[in-house]
Amino acid sequence: MIRRLGIARCGLACCLCSENTHCAGCDSGECQDKDWCENRNCSLEKGISHCYICGEDCRKGILSKIKPYTFNLFVKRYGEERLLDCLEANEKAGVVYHREGLNGDYDGFEDVEMLIDFIKTGNLQSP
Repeated sequence: MIRRLGIARCGLACCLCSENTHCAGCDSGECQDKDWCENRNCSLEKGISHCYICGEDCRKGILSKIKPYTFNLFVKRYGEERLLDCLEANEKAGVVYHREGLNGDYDGFEDVEMLIDFIKTGNLQSP
């Protein structure tokens, strides 16, 4: 985990991304997706640093996917530092952010609250 990379504007975990060795992030101006990224453009238009700061319950752009949507919701409830702490603890416990391609242990959930519980515990069978 490269903690200083933190959480992207959209809620994805740059700190755990397998692309972080050559990606400068969405604020660098060098991101290859910067022109079409709906979440980056929207947050820039609103003058906010991250989607989780916005008061809307938005599901546009990448927030239509459960992982970034839930990461944003987690930060709204518990703060970015708590999310980073949980992600770091989970990584140390063997939870994988990306396996082959872009899917990992945080993907495949259909229920937001179950994913929040998994983020907190790193355990699929938590109480």
